[in-house]
Amino acid sequence: MTPSQSLLDSAEELLTPGEVARLFRVDPKTVTRWEKDGRLTSLRTLGGHRRYSKTQIAHVLNAGPAGTEVVRALEKVHALALETGATAHAGHIADLITTLHRNG
Repeated sequence: MTPSQSLLDSAEELLTPGEVARLFRVDPKTVTRWEKDGRLTSLRTLGGHRRYSKTQIAHVLNAGPAGTEVVRALEKVHALALETGATAHAGHIADLITTLHRNG
């Protein structure tokens, strides 16, 4: 089953690219780029228009894709700090990562 089929089967509320763009405060073309990059999944209407699951968008908004990228970068810095013996720095970075996970 494709993501599009599962969205159709669930009677999920769908959003237009413009509605998604307003939620993220970006241009609608950015939303389309995010889909092409694999950050979002859409389904197509019979007319070929993109629609996005409201649940998916809420999840992405709550997860904070930018925050996720920051956490990944901090995890790499944390590993490097441990490898180089900078344990005090590693501890501070670990605390920051924990805080970011907790606050979403």
